[in-house]
Amino acid sequence: MTSTRRRIGVIGFDGANSLDIIGPVEAFANAGRADCTTRASRGAYETCLIGLTMQPFTTESGVRLTPDTRLADAPRLDTLIVPGGWGVREAGTVSTLAAWLQDHALRIRRVVSVCTGIYALAATGLLDGRRATTHWRFFDDVAQRFPRVQVDRDALFVKDGRFYTSGGITAGIDLALALIEEDLGPRTALEVARELVMYLKRPGGQAQFSEPLRHQARTSDSFAELVAWICGHLRADLSVAALARRACMSPRNFGRRFAAAVGAPPAQFVEQARLAAASERLLSRGVTVEGIARSVGYQNADVFRRRFERRFGVTPTSYRARFSSAEPAVAAPDSLN
Repeated sequence: MTSTRRRIGVIGFDGANSLDIIGPVEAFANAGRADCTTRASRGAYETCLIGLTMQPFTTESGVRLTPDTRLADAPRLDTLIVPGGWGVREAGTVSTLAAWLQDHALRIRRVVSVCTGIYALAATGLLDGRRATTHWRFFDDVAQRFPRVQVDRDALFVKDGRFYTSGGITAGIDLALALIEEDLGPRTALEVARELVMYLKRPGGQAQFSEPLRHQARTSDSFAELVAWICGHLRADLSVAALARRACMSPRNFGRRFAAAVGAPPAQFVEQARLAAASERLLSRGVTVEGIARSVGYQNADVFRRRFERRFGVTPTSYRARFSSAEPAVAAPDSLN
């Protein structure tokens, strides 16, 4: 490894999640490249795919990848990434990876797990007493299997010492951007985020993504269209009475059936949808907080601020200061929802 290029090792095995591998690799490959459109352009990192053996392996999605080397011959690494997938939750793979990690992790500057890659990392005992996170679907199982690990149930990613853990799948790219920012500064990380067409820092935590998706997954066909309409018309009258009229039901019957189908009462779902949209619009300083409040259906900005703080734990202004770009705020256009 040269003094100017850091080596990123990514472990691969049958049943790995392909995006857990490819997502972070793409982020690192784009960091520090003078021209991302040419083959010859070299960036600040080199990546190395490390297999359990030298044989090609098949990911969860069926994509076959060929390792550059194997665990037994792994070169010196700056950062190691352990991806998730059903393969890492199998006893044989966990045992092999945990044994290797116990011997090598403390000689690597940063050790990262993506999604359920935490199963291999936690099995070493190296996360005992540390904060960590994983995919929201596996919170309870990880907490039960590894009770000494302090599972953060909302973070997209967590840093505790040299160990970094991230939530579900695409959160591995969020973490890769954070590692690039650590190494090369926010400007380079922002350039990579722009190249990948994604946020440098996504707002909120996993609950922001898992909760709406869970609502959608549970919504019966009779309410699927209404749920989509609500999310696209946040400035409209979304009272129970108005929504019941749209669904051609009595308010009482509508409220009961909506809650059963969606998993939340109508008023609660509407507020979640409005606050989720507001959190996205706060990423840009192109609209004032008052304008954003109106754009998602709050006529009273003070009510919006109180409900936003109750939901996210910070005021809209503090949230914007932490996550948004540096463009100046202007009044909200009337065309916003």
